[in-house]
Amino acid sequence: MSAGQAASARDVAALVFVAEMYGLQLDQLATVMQLSEHAAGAAVARWTARGYADNGRLGPGPRWVWLTRSGLAACGLPYTGAAAAPPLSRLAHLRAVTAVRLALAGTDWYANAAAHWRSERRLRYRLGGRVGGRQHVPDGEVHWPDDAGLAWAGECWAIEAELTPKTVARTTVIMRELLTRTGDYGCLASEVRAAGQPPRHARAIYVCGPAAIGTVTRAADALGSMRERIEIRRLPASAALAAAARAAG
Repeated sequence: MSAGQAASARDVAALVFVAEMYGLQLDQLATVMQLSEHAAGAAVARWTARGYADNGRLGPGPRWVWLTRSGLAACGLPYTGAAAAPPLSRLAHLRAVTAVRLALAGTDWYANAAAHWRSERRLRYRLGGRVGGRQHVPDGEVHWPDDAGLAWAGECWAIEAELTPKTVARTTVIMRELLTRTGDYGCLASEVRAAGQPPRHARAIYVCGPAAIGTVTRAADALGSMRERIEIRRLPASAALAAAARAAG
């Protein structure tokens, strides 16, 4: 992408995806762009030359790519205070969440319904500086249009990717908070759990690694009648940083 060359629609969509997820590894970016990993690397080189992105090998597996402040501004995104490489402590989790998003987006019913993923990064932006100790932010939300033609049309799902277990008690608290919330993120405090209003999240989808699935299941079973609104699935093998490293090797 030369200085005078406009970004393609594919580049713009991929840049926004990278920004919303904080950063992506190159193999996952290739999936997003429906390109080979080599071609996705060429796209990253274009973005870097234009000043839109930066990249580097941060941990196991392929390089990571993330947007610069110029890239965020060019995409019209408001996350100007956090244009940096993802922290090492979050790499495994970010890869897992992206794997969940890609798995959902790869289904026919998601694509045909024109469902929408709202990222943790956007939810936190909506909260601004008002992230309190009792406001848990999910790893993402999936919004299903009212006219999706599916049994769950019109629903909003909270998505959680769990690699390592919290305590059962803490997990149950988070589940209950997700399922009883009524207001959008960033709403007035009085609207977070407003009496007589329907819950924001029709269901919470927990996608778990082997170490976490037992704890998540026990926490869900402690919810009584709300248990039926919790769905528990296993993370795909490709979600692990180790899997990315093997593929790259």
